[in-house]
Amino acid sequence: MNLPGNLYFKRGIALLMFMLGSITAVVAKDTPNLVITQSDIEQMRIAITQPGRFSDAFQAVRIQVDAQMQAPIVVPVPRDGGGGYTHEQHKKNYQLMYNAGVLFQLTQEQQYADFVGRMLLAYAQLYPTLALHPKRKIGFQNPGKLFWQSLNEAMWLVYTIQAYDLVNSGLSKQDTATIERQLLVPVALFLSEGQPSTFNKVHNHGTWATAGVGMAGYVLNKPEWVEKALLDLDKSGKGGFLRQLDELFSPAGYYNEGPYYQRFALLPFITFAKAIENNEPQRNIFDYRNGILIKAIDTTVQLSYNGLFFPINDAIKSKGIDTIELVHGVAVAYSQTQDSGYLDIAGQQNQILLTGDGLKIAQALDAQKQSPYPFRSVAFGDGAQGEEGALVVMREQQGGNSALVFKPAAQGLGHGHFDKLTWQFYHQGQEIVSDYGAARFLNVEAKFGGRYLPENNSWAKQTVAHNTLVVNEISHFDSDVELGNRSHPTLNFFEHTPQGSVAMAEIGNAYPDAHLSRTMALVKLPDTDTSLVIDVFRVNAGEAKLLDLPLHYQGQLIDTSFSIHSHQQQLRALGNQNGYQHLWLKGEATPERGLASVSWLNDNGSFYTHTSLTNGDEAFLFTQLGANDPNFNLRNESGFIRRVQGKASHQFVSVLEPHGEYNPAKEYTLQAESLITGLSFEQQENLALVRLDRAGKSYLIVINQMPENNQNKLNQTPIQFNYLNDSYSLDKRLAVYVIKDPQE
Repeated sequence: MNLPGNLYFKRGIALLMFMLGSITAVVAKDTPNLVITQSDIEQMRIAITQPGRFSDAFQAVRIQVDAQMQAPIVVPVPRDGGGGYTHEQHKKNYQLMYNAGVLFQLTQEQQYADFVGRMLLAYAQLYPTLALHPKRKIGFQNPGKLFWQSLNEAMWLVYTIQAYDLVNSGLSKQDTATIERQLLVPVALFLSEGQPSTFNKVHNHGTWATAGVGMAGYVLNKPEWVEKALLDLDKSGKGGFLRQLDELFSPAGYYNEGPYYQRFALLPFITFAKAIENNEPQRNIFDYRNGILIKAIDTTVQLSYNGLFFPINDAIKSKGIDTIELVHGVAVAYSQTQDSGYLDIAGQQNQILLTGDGLKIAQALDAQKQSPYPFRSVAFGDGAQGEEGALVVMREQQGGNSALVFKPAAQGLGHGHFDKLTWQFYHQGQEIVSDYGAARFLNVEAKFGGRYLPENNSWAKQTVAHNTLVVNEISHFDSDVELGNRSHPTLNFFEHTPQGSVAMAEIGNAYPDAHLSRTMALVKLPDTDTSLVIDVFRVNAGEAKLLDLPLHYQGQLIDTSFSIHSHQQQLRALGNQNGYQHLWLKGEATPERGLASVSWLNDNGSFYTHTSLTNGDEAFLFTQLGANDPNFNLRNESGFIRRVQGKASHQFVSVLEPHGEYNPAKEYTLQAESLITGLSFEQQENLALVRLDRAGKSYLIVINQMPENNQNKLNQTPIQFNYLNDSYSLDKRLAVYVIKDPQE
């Protein structure tokens, strides 16, 4: 990747300071000294004798490990892909070895060291006999030996080297020599010199590999391995752990692949960082790049709603803040900052780690030091310098439960989806306007070995699977990952005010001759308790196109303001490729000029109405996912597409309104119909004026769409404009006025 000159300069200064800090470095020989240190052990030994969260966690782990140790040690010959028996057994083994190693240090009981030693010796006998994994996916990820891909092998090493660090003082010299010679050294060399393309790669696979090999370097007294892990195999700095810190995170701590993979990548980042800090504190790793690791942990928490991560890109929707990676991250962040907001998250996680940082969390929670974690409205800049678009999160100002996610972000490498300018909406604890995430049943071997399903490419990554514009039924960048990775939208502005949040972004090369721009706002109307979503999407093309704007929702269709011609006797797929082949066309309509509304009911008991301005030339296509899916891999989700044919330019204007309540237990329904009775749109130069009639009142929502670089004097020079013969003054991006129509 070619970096801009100023980034080369900044990175060079950071690397110089980092390496100057390591000139006098000596690899520590005392053990344990990776994530858990001798000082940690001394304090934890005291804590387990006293009542509290930490001693409770210790007893729970001890009961679990003691029970597992009663069973025979099983180190099977690898044969299964992700989720299969041998795959899962090797995962259980490294987790068990790590936990047993911690118990050895805390209890000083030899049985735990002996158990880990026997398992490591079993691996030392097996590993030299292994060829590449039989279920490896040829032509894709680099294969492992114990696991079908080397990523899992690196994860095994990250845990196993910590286990060995914890128990090697309790093993004989003969056993440690065998374990190191026949197992740990070969695994580390296989993951580094044996797979240079992965080890040097700026990607989460490279992060796991460098973390495992670097920590092995500390434990096995091989400082050369540590340097290679930090700077790549030839120590040029073109790859390695530091390059990953430089390029995978934006200055705000946003990870290029999105929150799901940010959570996954956190563990090797913070684990290796703790090992660096404990062995070579002079490197000041937690200060590197202005404290990027702590920013990354905080950003990971921010990218969640109701405990679950926003499911953009190749995301599994069930992952959230209680994942073990973020449990480690929150413990480290609190230990480094003493910010009591992290204790709020730790309390929700309800998991105490048997580490020095885990002890600090437990003791602080016991002392009730937590304070509410402050979720914010933020535009998380993407790219190494934060200038490759952004992931925008808008939340209600006070006491609200609505969140809007707007995605004018970079591609996200191979895990990215072709969905520029898409959005999601959350309310009352649920996802309302949805993103499919990944087509994958993680670790369910019966479903394609637990790997990504073919439908991940044919559906989930295609643009029509998302809530953004599709031109001529072709996905953005024509589904070219390399082109997508070289391109990104421009975030023109983002602003958060007491009346709401607003952002505007654009992209000109998702299609060769079409320019797309979208303005989105989460707006709190005066004297109401609900926020509305305002959406203005413009497309300008060189010639007439077929324009589709999908919306995928979670819930049951309740009503529309127009009649639908439903296909009851025979269904057909909406198209032949680019995701359209997976959509059943269940009904269609062409609403008359004016307002077109679609209402649905979510499982949270709230109603939602999407109201659009139409010119009488938009078709509404109602779809259900599941066509051309012979193995029933796809979820049967619903949506509708606003379609315009034969136009070179068009503007889609809409409002999403939550309303009402349905309570089946108490058998009542309140306000099942939308309160919006009027909607109009007017453009005055850079001002977008949305008039909304709701519940007997009229509101004017004004958005200043002037690009940021032309915006320097906005606050000093308010913009004057007229509407319905009244004069207004706008001194911010977003304002909401209550108006009185003189014609009434």
